[in-house]
Amino acid sequence: MNKEKEIFTTQIGGRDLVIETGKLAKLASGAVTVRYGDTVVLATAVVSAEAKEDMDYFPLLVDYEERLYAAGKISGSRFIKREGRPSDRAVLTCRLIDRPIRPLFPKNYRNDVQVIITVLSFDGENDPDIAAIIAASAALSQTVAPFEGPVSAVRVGMIDGKYIINPTSEEMEKTVLDLVVAGNKEKVMMIEAKAKEVSEKEFVEAIRIGQEALQPGIEIQKKLMAETKHKVEEVELPIVADVKGYVGEKLATAIYEADKAKREEQLSAFEAEVLKNFEGNYKQTELKNIFASLVEKEVRKAVIEKEIRPDGRKLDEIRPIDIEVGLLPRTHGTGLFTRGQTQVMSIVTLGAPGEEQVIETMEEEGTKRYMHHYNFPPFSTGEVKPIRGVSRREIGHGALAERGLLAVIPSKEEFPYTIRVVSEVLASNGSSSMASTCGSTLALMDAGVPIKAPVAGIAMGLMTNEKGYKVLTDIQGIEDFAGDMDYKVTGTKDGITAVQMDTKLKGLDIVILEEATMKARTAIDFILAKIAAVIAEPRKELSPYAPRITSLRIDPEKIGELIGPGGKNIRKIIEECGGNEIISIDIEDDGLVMISSTDSAMAKKAEEIITGTMREPEIGEIFEGPVVQILKDRMRGNEIGAIVQILPNKDGMVHISQISNERIEKVSDKVKVGDIVKVKVVDVDKEKGRISLSIKDAR
Repeated sequence: MNKEKEIFTTQIGGRDLVIETGKLAKLASGAVTVRYGDTVVLATAVVSAEAKEDMDYFPLLVDYEERLYAAGKISGSRFIKREGRPSDRAVLTCRLIDRPIRPLFPKNYRNDVQVIITVLSFDGENDPDIAAIIAASAALSQTVAPFEGPVSAVRVGMIDGKYIINPTSEEMEKTVLDLVVAGNKEKVMMIEAKAKEVSEKEFVEAIRIGQEALQPGIEIQKKLMAETKHKVEEVELPIVADVKGYVGEKLATAIYEADKAKREEQLSAFEAEVLKNFEGNYKQTELKNIFASLVEKEVRKAVIEKEIRPDGRKLDEIRPIDIEVGLLPRTHGTGLFTRGQTQVMSIVTLGAPGEEQVIETMEEEGTKRYMHHYNFPPFSTGEVKPIRGVSRREIGHGALAERGLLAVIPSKEEFPYTIRVVSEVLASNGSSSMASTCGSTLALMDAGVPIKAPVAGIAMGLMTNEKGYKVLTDIQGIEDFAGDMDYKVTGTKDGITAVQMDTKLKGLDIVILEEATMKARTAIDFILAKIAAVIAEPRKELSPYAPRITSLRIDPEKIGELIGPGGKNIRKIIEECGGNEIISIDIEDDGLVMISSTDSAMAKKAEEIITGTMREPEIGEIFEGPVVQILKDRMRGNEIGAIVQILPNKDGMVHISQISNERIEKVSDKVKVGDIVKVKVVDVDKEKGRISLSIKDAR
């Protein structure tokens, strides 16, 4: 829908938010730019004219495009200057945008909808993700699609007990809370957070403040919404009554089979029976959708009206938990966490500081020393699927578990290792990301990483109908499918470390979120007690297969001397101590030198070489070392002295007059290359880096 150029301005967090439309991307169904500070994003929405036949889901595609030019950067790669595949951060932002807008479309809408957000300018202070959520909603609000928006969002920080809306990059360095709240006029649509053990009370208050602060973003969008919108009614077709009548009470028998594999087998068989019975009368996709909705209604009816869950648990009951550590013989740390039919093995690998991940994106440059990766193979759900690389879901779940543990990871000064955790989902019946958090806590402690406190995670659910709602603790797969909320919370005994909330409803009241948060606290404490019964604290010793890191400090002004021209000196030390496969040496700008090796003898040797190299000889000191060169006069060719190595990578010169008490014609008459001699330091020229030695005075 083309519009004349219009500009709308409001304030959020004390800064102007400007939405402009009608200037760029005029052929898109909807297009806006949103400016916040000097961060500018372009959002476009395109809606297909025709619905897709035989599709059983809403085809919404959200893409978030980072552009290095937005931050005035050119890729550091020598060979590739064009932006490639999305960074993990871009993928997470895609998910952040998708989650609050998807529930605001009718479930039976089948037209293709694509939202593309392109970051055009980034000021380094205002994160584009908040502007992107607002821009996506604004672009969709201009189209004729049945989008029941608008949606707005803010980030909430907390410094010294004070809540801050959309904190700047500088303020983010100090905050103990990083909470993104997306919502509409009355309800919360999505939550994403990481925190440093924030209390449940503080967290719920932050949600309230965020919901209030995002309202100006709602009001400004209402001014540019399209006047004509398509309405897609959710009506009950005759097919529903037909299938419902055929299914009758038989569906409940399959739903309340506690074993996931058996339940899915029975439901699949029953679905096939329904499809066969109505074959030729209705479309297969319609029948499948109706069958799925009947399963959903049956589950929520029993939960709300009878407080009966599919596996017979109470609403606040956690599935049976089994915990093991130290399973694999050669890895640095392992933890196996099983909750019901969900099972995750987490594995820790410790590496040298130089093995940190290098980050180069539009928004950040630097390194990352703690990484969590999550793998979700098809066998974990008993399915056959091709493995085609990491999915957005895997990136998102890995990032959530990473955020959950970030608050307890020791600083580099306390524990200089690079830490990689991989969570392998071996079986999944709901809440595998929270099982990954628990499994990773176990693996880190098994590896001897001195985490500040164990972290546990729980997924809370919600069932609603016209008769009310019920909050569920530790939801399994069928409850996630049939429910209205997936509310994941991680924390230590002292507070929350991460939260992620999605809903299928058009928003949630804060009172529901508060109830779920408090019940999550009870569940986390229960799981922490289970963890403590198996491994109460990090092991005192690292795995014998993990590298040992020795740290020492040198004068920062001598870093160049240690490294040598083109890295010559440091390479020589590494070669002398077993090579790159045995040892690595990392040097920080402040003079911190870290030697990493699985061979303690080689590590000790490297330390002695470096210490010796950096040592400053003093006049009068006696050394013993090899003669490494006989010096000759360049013009005459006569021998004038000998070079003696007194310390690793540090030599001094013995003039011919300092070799013997008697006059000699040739240096080689008294000493030869390879001889071990005792020498005394007679002079040190620090400016020129020269050391004068004497053999005769050392006797």
